[in-house]
Amino acid sequence: MGVIHVTDRAGQRHTLEAIEGWRVMEIIRDWGLPIEGLCGGACECATCHVFVAEEWLGKLYPPSEEEEGQLDTVVSWPSSRLSCQIIWTPELDGLEVTLAPTGS
Repeated sequence: MGVIHVTDRAGQRHTLEAIEGWRVMEIIRDWGLPIEGLCGGACECATCHVFVAEEWLGKLYPPSEEEEGQLDTVVSWPSSRLSCQIIWTPELDGLEVTLAPTGS
């Protein structure tokens, strides 16, 4: 196991244990942080929108066209990703993300 660091919408930083093969959205949700993930990881909504710390962007697979299409439905930044599309691996130990504002 490793960890991810999540900054919530109030600015509080949380360090969460992560399990290999789990979606980052599932890890955040299962630790009780306020992330919706309404579609359950099917890349059909943007309710798991996060901002990835810049130094981690190059370590992630690029977003698919489907993910980019969903990100077009919210106010997004170059660091925006859908956390349901990020699968945690040991290479991502220490990953830093911030929950995007709701409705964004």
